[in-house]
Amino acid sequence: MTTTSAYDSLKDQRAKLIDSVLSQLGPDALSDPNLPDVLGRLIDQRLGAPPTPVGATPPPGAPADTTPADGGFADLIGIGDTAAQTLSQTQMSPGVVDYDDTVTSDRILATADLYYLYIHERLGVFRVISQLQDLFRAGSLRISSGPGAFGLYRFDRRAILRYRQAERLQAYRRVLGYGSGSAGPNARPNPDFHPLFTHFVGETAKFWRDKRISEVIRERATDPTFGSIAIVRRAALDLRNNVKNSSFGYANVMRIETGQALADAFKILESPDVKAQFGADNAWDMIELVTWQYFHRSVAASAMNRMATAGRAMLQWLAEPFVLTTDRKIFEAKLYPIAEPAEEWISSEEGFRLTRPTPPPRNVYVPGAPPQGRRRDPVFARNQGLMPAAPVVG
Repeated sequence: MTTTSAYDSLKDQRAKLIDSVLSQLGPDALSDPNLPDVLGRLIDQRLGAPPTPVGATPPPGAPADTTPADGGFADLIGIGDTAAQTLSQTQMSPGVVDYDDTVTSDRILATADLYYLYIHERLGVFRVISQLQDLFRAGSLRISSGPGAFGLYRFDRRAILRYRQAERLQAYRRVLGYGSGSAGPNARPNPDFHPLFTHFVGETAKFWRDKRISEVIRERATDPTFGSIAIVRRAALDLRNNVKNSSFGYANVMRIETGQALADAFKILESPDVKAQFGADNAWDMIELVTWQYFHRSVAASAMNRMATAGRAMLQWLAEPFVLTTDRKIFEAKLYPIAEPAEEWISSEEGFRLTRPTPPPRNVYVPGAPPQGRRRDPVFARNQGLMPAAPVVG
């Protein structure tokens, strides 16, 4: 802490330094858009670091804390030999640590991975593996000892120890608000996540669009861009606070376990013996072919995978302290890694919502109800004077 007179005079000294410096500058210097940032740094160096709020970590080079054990209360009420003679000699608290400085990053990182896993769950990766397991048990897959067969066996044995699908869907509902089922006993869904997430993605993309436009039409290259970092920061903080309050519980350990299960599933889908059964080139072809053949629907695998990757990158960015940066140029440099993921997520989401996915290029099932009864006799056998041909079983 510091004394009340020093705390109040610090603000007055800052105002006087700003007035004196600006009054001595010429028109060319005043027109420099970088003047406020340079002036602020010079004044901070001249006056020294401000007092550290209670609960915050002191910056490097900050003076040692000389706050009394009672916080200066004895000096204020006049007890002891060091009692203050005037009100200006009492101790003044500079405040407490900011709310946004107390976020734990591991829960935000867990939410990012959980979003990635949900998109792949909706894509149908685990449903495809379940269908392959049914075919493997029935002997319909002509595999027995290859890596795919061994992987299907291990995946089936390990499923007993993993979280079940119902438990995973409850976690998605509780943390991300996705789905229509229950969030579990004594739990509530998080319907605010998706609106806040899309708002953050949209504001990030808009910031860089405004920046690109301003770089083209502004008069000087040194002029500030049109984008507002305050809007992006507020959208990011709102989303981060929402995730912080909804990511407790088993979400962290479940994302590790389900991530391992997703990796095991793709190892099975990439195995040569399994791919040979469907004529697939890679794991994504396997997902599309099995989903089309056995579930009679096509999936937008490319768009959904890009949404999962870009969305996870956006949420992982929130786990870092970048959002609290106040310097404009430094904030732009820190925001740049998620500029393209934001645009990619928006374009993928629009394509997924407005278009229908293209099915695999072959008819692996006949649309409509299956045929009833036996087939008719061949045409060449239905002539006069000949015995009817043997029936062809349908």
